[in-house]
Amino acid sequence: MAAWVYVTIAAAFAQNLRFMLQKHLRAVALSTTGATFARFAFSAPLVWGLVLIYARLTGQGVPPVPPVPGGFWAYALGGGLAQILATMCVLALFGRRNFAVGITFKKTEVLQTALIGLIVLGEGVSPLALVAIAIGFVGVVLLSRPPEAAPGGMARLFNRASGLGLLSGLLFGVSAIGYRGASLSLPAGDVILRAGLTLAIVTTYQTLIMAAWMGWRERGEIARVLRNWRVAGLVGLTSMIGSFCWFVAFTLQNAAYVKALGQVELIFSFLTGVVVFRERTSRREIGAMVLIALSVVVLALAVAV
Repeated sequence: MAAWVYVTIAAAFAQNLRFMLQKHLRAVALSTTGATFARFAFSAPLVWGLVLIYARLTGQGVPPVPPVPGGFWAYALGGGLAQILATMCVLALFGRRNFAVGITFKKTEVLQTALIGLIVLGEGVSPLALVAIAIGFVGVVLLSRPPEAAPGGMARLFNRASGLGLLSGLLFGVSAIGYRGASLSLPAGDVILRAGLTLAIVTTYQTLIMAAWMGWRERGEIARVLRNWRVAGLVGLTSMIGSFCWFVAFTLQNAAYVKALGQVELIFSFLTGVVVFRERTSRREIGAMVLIALSVVVLALAVAV
């Protein structure tokens, strides 16, 4: 299989670990914003250090980073802001009664990424890849536990929660395309350096924005993040590994394909729930996992053709 496949699977696995750590951090010490901030604050210095060391050792760029063109900033900063706003939309879903509906609509992220990639970067997907995306979408819808039918079912589907879900999917798609566009716009450097530099700049930007927000709305939360540096540092480490792998994958391959394959994270989450948290599973959930696994196989075949 191609390198981007292994890198994407590694990204999904690391992201699953990060969510486990953030869930613990959120439960015992921090607010949702604080647990999210830990991801950026502790990973940004690590990324910068590794990028500069790698650039120096490989002799790429003087100073030890490739020159950054003007177009890079529009892609990188736009993608970073879109990711923050998308996360806010998902957090807003937590307070809605129609949470399951909203999350189901959020899963249109892969389809929206394919459309945005076609419009912005001119990158289409093959018919077989569309089949793979459709199979995966059915799987995630089954896993999302949509509410049962009820009188006024259309009103239950099309409401504020579904709007937030669609908007979050759109924004996550914009962020993925932005990151791919930013990395590809760099005129020099190998895949690792371009992905690493893009990640370092975006993560720093997101850290500054979140620090400003928390200083205004959640005073004292930054200090609590720093006091919990042991677990927060692990969040930052797993975030750096996962984000770096995502950025490398976006540099190597069409963002829609990466997003589609990235749904393998749901399988990791499912296994974590069963093995770590001893959660019981239903036939529907097992069927959903089979469909997602099938979509990954079909996608791999589509890209290989």
